[in-house]
Amino acid sequence: MQRCVGRLARPGERHSSRRTLFGVSSPSPTSDATVARLVAHTFEVAGAEDLPGNLLDLLPAEDSLAWLRRGQGLVAWGVAARCVTSGADRFGDAVDWWRAVASNAVVRDEVGVPGTGLISVGSFGFADDPGDSVLVVPRVVVGTRGDRAWVTVIGSDELPALPELVVQPDVAAPRNITFADGAMSGAAWESVVAQAVSRIGGGELEKVVLARDLVATADEDIDVRWPLRQLARDYEMCWTFHVDGLFGATPEMLVRRERGLVTSRVLAGTIRRTGDDEHDLALAGQLARSSKDLEEHEYAVRSVAESLAPYCSSMNVPEVPFVLHLPNVMHLATDVAGVVHDSGGATVLELAAGLHPSAAVGGTPTKVAVEMIAEIEGMDRGRYAGPVGWMDAAGDGEFGIALRSARLEGRQVRLFAGCGIVADSDPEAELAEAQAKFLPVRDALAE
Repeated sequence: MQRCVGRLARPGERHSSRRTLFGVSSPSPTSDATVARLVAHTFEVAGAEDLPGNLLDLLPAEDSLAWLRRGQGLVAWGVAARCVTSGADRFGDAVDWWRAVASNAVVRDEVGVPGTGLISVGSFGFADDPGDSVLVVPRVVVGTRGDRAWVTVIGSDELPALPELVVQPDVAAPRNITFADGAMSGAAWESVVAQAVSRIGGGELEKVVLARDLVATADEDIDVRWPLRQLARDYEMCWTFHVDGLFGATPEMLVRRERGLVTSRVLAGTIRRTGDDEHDLALAGQLARSSKDLEEHEYAVRSVAESLAPYCSSMNVPEVPFVLHLPNVMHLATDVAGVVHDSGGATVLELAAGLHPSAAVGGTPTKVAVEMIAEIEGMDRGRYAGPVGWMDAAGDGEFGIALRSARLEGRQVRLFAGCGIVADSDPEAELAEAQAKFLPVRDALAE
């Protein structure tokens, strides 16, 4: 099912600012005007130094979008057009809508690097039912890549003008956060893991990824910009994102497409860090030799390679994973690369759809694992563990997996964490791993 519209959103009230960049007013939108044709204009900023050191400082409170890693990437706001989809056809509906929007758009791009021109930012449901998903064309995009910086304005105006960029005031931290179990307690979830291990041992499947949730509640509505800034600071090697209330810092790039080259980072196999560098180094070696974790990782890599193969004329799949060090955990990681048959063929979103759900978030065999998740996990994942990212008019872009993430609604945040379960998984150890995976968002909510 899809409900896709081209509308100009009513702009939110601006807060008082510390300083203003580019003092040219943006055109006044008509809140209910149907957009027959979008016009996008990308202006180059003379240098990244003309933007604030943290692009997140530009985000207004309403209709904000973000995709950043190591301080670079995209922030955006406003809604020039929006497509809401659900169900098993959610990816295809979004791709068809985006192709129609992009083919009818007028684009003037003075920069010509990935992320410029007409773009959309999206987040997709994990499961087919209900599969609620969203793809948004923002009104304003600010981006950086290397030493290049730009601003894109998108609307139905014939010649969109360069907008006023305002450095926003400090954002208040959430007050008096309390945490509670979500769909089930830790003990109940351990029982579900034990059930999965038993069924794996019985030969039903090789691996299933089971997730659990944690609910955080504050005294007042939470401003998503607070946890976003903390995540971008503490997890700069991850992709910090926000789309329609779903935010997080994912370490896993599901797929990137750039001028015919496709890459995917696979993470599976995890060990918690202690904070002692010497001990963590020993743990990294233990992880690299762990038969349980290597088995789990092999399933995930195989899943990605097999899913990408139909789209690629050549592929490179490393035989041995490396250990990715993050502030709270370490993962076994493999970067799979390929060359698409036709650079004008499958879009990055179609590639993401072909990869989802990989063994890293579903299991092996995928169909059996996803059916088991629906049967025993006991919660609706929503857009957790689904593709999240951006796409341009040519179909290039980046989609990660929405991990280390949470869903914000008013004063409540629902945190998610998942673990790969195989034949020799220990339920108590898996619960400890899930607790470690809650930490990035949990810490980001603190003052």
